[in-house]
Amino acid sequence: MRKLVIDSATAACSAALFENSDCLASRSELIGRGHAERLVPMIGELGELGEIDGVITDIGPGSFTGVRIGISVARALAFALGTECHGYSAVSIMAAMAFADDDRPDEIAVVSIGGHGEYFVQRFDRSLRALDPLRSVPFEEAARDIVTQYIAGDAADEFVARRGGGTAIDLVPDAARWPLIAALEPLAPSPLYVRGPDARLPGTAL
Repeated sequence: MRKLVIDSATAACSAALFENSDCLASRSELIGRGHAERLVPMIGELGELGEIDGVITDIGPGSFTGVRIGISVARALAFALGTECHGYSAVSIMAAMAFADDDRPDEIAVVSIGGHGEYFVQRFDRSLRALDPLRSVPFEEAARDIVTQYIAGDAADEFVARRGGGTAIDLVPDAARWPLIAALEPLAPSPLYVRGPDARLPGTAL
């Protein structure tokens, strides 16, 4: 079974080609912006895709633009190749990466960069079971509610420094680490929004 996995939900951009759980080729760059220009060429750098059995993409939460770019590319490729398309959660793969890279914690809180100065937060145990709902909250609320020692994610260093304590496991999603969550239930290839829309129709009551 050959899978193409792509990830553009955060400041990182990555792509990986798998034969079952074996990674045949991968690319990963921390680019900040410019996912629309970099993602498709990055997929081309993986080499001949061959007979793809599925395209899998990070559906967020994360950058509004980056999430939508990844989903659009995944859907288009799946349609062109006549195969299925699935999604996975950014916080799930970051939790899985943190547990795989550090064997000390039994519980991890993923803290990721959100919009409007907020953080996306969710706690997981080592089986990748979510211990609370995924939320988008300001620092004060996150610092009050999250007493977990181990903080993972692209905002881990920042959060631990602001909170004044904890162990940061700073990382970003990487498509090459997808086998860590391959056993989880696949998600629909639709954006995973945590916040409500900021835009409102004229005359809409707040």
